[in-house]
Amino acid sequence: MTHPTNVGTGAGTADRGRNTHQWLALIIGAVYLLVGLAGFLVTGFDGFTEHNHDQTLLGFAVNPLHNIVHILIGILGLVMWKRDGSARTFGWILFVVYGATFVYGLIVANDPDANILNINGADNGLHIVSALAGLAIALWPRKDRTRTTR
Repeated sequence: MTHPTNVGTGAGTADRGRNTHQWLALIIGAVYLLVGLAGFLVTGFDGFTEHNHDQTLLGFAVNPLHNIVHILIGILGLVMWKRDGSARTFGWILFVVYGATFVYGLIVANDPDANILNINGADNGLHIVSALAGLAIALWPRKDRTRTTR
């Protein structure tokens, strides 16, 4: 009688495929990384916390600090998507960070002195969508691993 060598070792998880929430984490991470890098084409590296709604990327206000936040979130997504648990943790990070950023944006959107991320209304909309996407990733139903296919 032969036994699979990867039982209980965590090996072979790639053979079972990825869950939907993991792919969402990967896609959101890649998009945020690309947006953060593209943001530097608009802002350059000057005016790190500048509040200037003339600096927009597809209608979203950006500044170098905002770009760095996008890059960090993107890298987290790319690093955390591969494992079920870490992808869910990434979802919770998105939910908390972008939920808080949405509230922050509501408070400071019209206050140039406090708006160090240069948030505008479009950003606020994206932030609430990102928070909800994070919640979806975190709470996505688990596959039934005992189910057999016929």
